[in-house]
Amino acid sequence: MEAAAASTEIWVLGWSVVLLLVHILVQALSLDLSGDFSIKYLLSSRDDGRAPKSIVSGRLIRSLNNMLETYPAFIALALALAVTGKTGELGAVGAVMWIVARVVYAFLYVAGVPVLRTLVWFVSIAGLVLMVVRLMT
Repeated sequence: MEAAAASTEIWVLGWSVVLLLVHILVQALSLDLSGDFSIKYLLSSRDDGRAPKSIVSGRLIRSLNNMLETYPAFIALALALAVTGKTGELGAVGAVMWIVARVVYAFLYVAGVPVLRTLVWFVSIAGLVLMVVRLMT
């Protein structure tokens, strides 16, 4: 189990949590700094579902939501590779591809870059596929 704990997949899993926290904090700060919402609204239950007027705030929210769509699969794959002792090789390459693509994707999304952003998203999906292939072989 020591090898799994020191694996690239587990290392990337740890950094993925950092990425998630940064993503959440940046989008929350953008809502506050944009001035679209008062602090009272931000601390409320937000039942009325207001949308931000700031383009960047909206993009940050959508980018975070997009990450959350594939994040459970990444977590499951990273842990499954570690538990089964199949870390390394394609799994490690896939994990690194996924996290690098997710970071690049977030920047491209916020910058409003359309086509390249989608290509980078496909790279993140390809990373997950490599992890699946490693797990299943």
